Amino acid sequence: MSPEDEVIGAVGFSTMMVRPGDTCVAMGISDLPILAPSHYMNVMESACIAAVAEYLEPGETTIVKDIEFKVIDSAGIGAEIRGTARCIEIAGRELIFTCDAHEGERHLATALIKRTAVERITFLARTAAQSLLSEN
Repeated sequence: MSPEDEVIGAVGFSTMMVRPGDTCVAMGISDLPILAPSHYMNVMESACIAAVAEYLEPGETTIVKDIEFKVIDSAGIGAEIRGTARCIEIAGRELIFTCDAHEGERHLATALIKRTAVERITFLARTAAQSLLSEN
């Protein structure tokens, strides 16, 4: 990963259009045809990834460690959701982002997302080994 002073302040964006399959009704978590909360998190996580992609070394990626999340308002089918993320802190391999989701000027959700930088192949090998061990 690039030096901390280069990464802090990095900003990323992501968008999504709300489809019928993205709603609480479709996911079975409510009887309202509004965007399911997990999709707010998805669009903000995607913005985090976009914010730091150019600062990672070849073979590095980030995985989510923790999310503090708050829904402020709802969006319906056809809404265009815009996620934003800004890296505000780095602690070792952990990157901390402030994130927001908007529909136009309307603020829909906010989050503090912590992601950990990992070496892709090593991480996948460890995950596969843990899965094999749990099967036995």
